Amino acid sequence: MNQDMVELIAAEDESYSNDDLFNINSWGADPSIRELVQAYEEDDILKPELQRNYVWDEKEASRFVESILLGLPVPSIFLANRPNGKRLIIDGFQRIMTVFYFMKNTWAGTSKEFRLYNTDLINERWRGKVYEELSEDDKRRFRTYTIHAIVFEQKQPKNDSALYQIFERINTSGKDLNSQEIRNCVYQGDCNSLLLELNKNPDWRIYVGDTIDKRMLDLELILRFFALRNMKISEFKEGVVTLKKLLNDYMGERKNMLDVEKKRLRDDFTNCLISIRYSMGEDAFYNYQADLKTMRRKLYPTIYDSIMIATSIALGRGYKVKDSLIERREKLLKDPVYRENITQGTMRKSAIRTRVEKALEYLYDMKLND
Repeated sequence: MNQDMVELIAAEDESYSNDDLFNINSWGADPSIRELVQAYEEDDILKPELQRNYVWDEKEASRFVESILLGLPVPSIFLANRPNGKRLIIDGFQRIMTVFYFMKNTWAGTSKEFRLYNTDLINERWRGKVYEELSEDDKRRFRTYTIHAIVFEQKQPKNDSALYQIFERINTSGKDLNSQEIRNCVYQGDCNSLLLELNKNPDWRIYVGDTIDKRMLDLELILRFFALRNMKISEFKEGVVTLKKLLNDYMGERKNMLDVEKKRLRDDFTNCLISIRYSMGEDAFYNYQADLKTMRRKLYPTIYDSIMIATSIALGRGYKVKDSLIERREKLLKDPVYRENITQGTMRKSAIRTRVEKALEYLYDMKLND
C-alpha cells in the first residue's frame, strides 16, 4: 500500500494506560546462546507473525557477534510467556537471529555464509571467519555466553492488554513499531489471521493500493471497521472512545473465534465493499478539499468508517444495491454537520454516532434507530 493513499488523523493514535499493567508477573532468566538457538530452532521461542524481518546488515551483525566473543555485556531481550508454554519475542529478535545465523553459518536464512566483517572494525582474531573457523575456546565462549532475558506473563485479564502496553513502551527496534504492528505481534490468533486474509481482497486493494502495506495501516483500517461496527453506536451519548484501546480489546478478545463468527465478519466486510464499489465507485472514501470542489485523493478514515458501518447496517436490513449513490455521497460530504464530525474530535461518541447517522440518512434513507 502506498501510505500516501490514507489520510492519517494524528489525534486518533493516542496512547493509554490502565490497571492491566499491575496484573503481570516478570522475572529474569539467563539462557546461554546455545539454549536460545535450540529454543528458536524447536519453536519454543517465536517470532511474532509478520513482524519486521531481519534488518541488520553484516556490519551490525558482525559487531554484535564480536561483542559476545569479547565478553562484553549486551542488551537484555524481552520474552512473553504464552498459555501453550512457548515464549513470544517482544524485543530482541535481531539479536536472537544474529547468534542463530552465526552458529548455523547462514546469512539471514540465505545460502550465503555468515562471515564476520573483514575490516578493521572487527578484531583480527575473528575477522572474516565463520563460526566453525573459530578456535574451540572461542566457539565454547560464544555458545555458553548468557544473554539476560526478562520474561513477562499476564495474569489477568487473558486478552494480553498489558503485553501490548509493555511492547509499546520497551520495543527498541531500529524503527519504532506502530500500533498495528504491535497488535500483530501480541494478539496472534484467529482475528489476526482473518485480517491478513481480508487484506488481500481485490475489492479492498482498490481503495488502499495494490501493494500490501509493510506498516499494516491497511490491516488497521479493516480492524477499525469491525471494532466500531461491534459497538452499540445507536446508544452513544457522551464520552470519548480511545481508538487504540478499542482495537486492542477487540483483537485480544478474538484470538480464538468460532468459524461462524469468522464467516459473519468475512461476509460483512466483503459484501460492504462490493456494494460500495458498485454504487459509489473507487472514490467512495475520499474527502473534499476545503473548497468543497476538489477531491483529496486519499482514503479518509472517518469517511471510510461511517460509510462502511452505514452500508453494513443497510445490508443487514435487506437493502439491495440498485442505483448509483455517487450524488448522494457528494451531498453527504458537503453537509456541514457531517464534515464537522469527520474532522473534529473524531473519536467522541457523539461524533461517531452523528457521522454514521448522516451516512445512513443521505445514502440509504434510513434512521439509525429504525
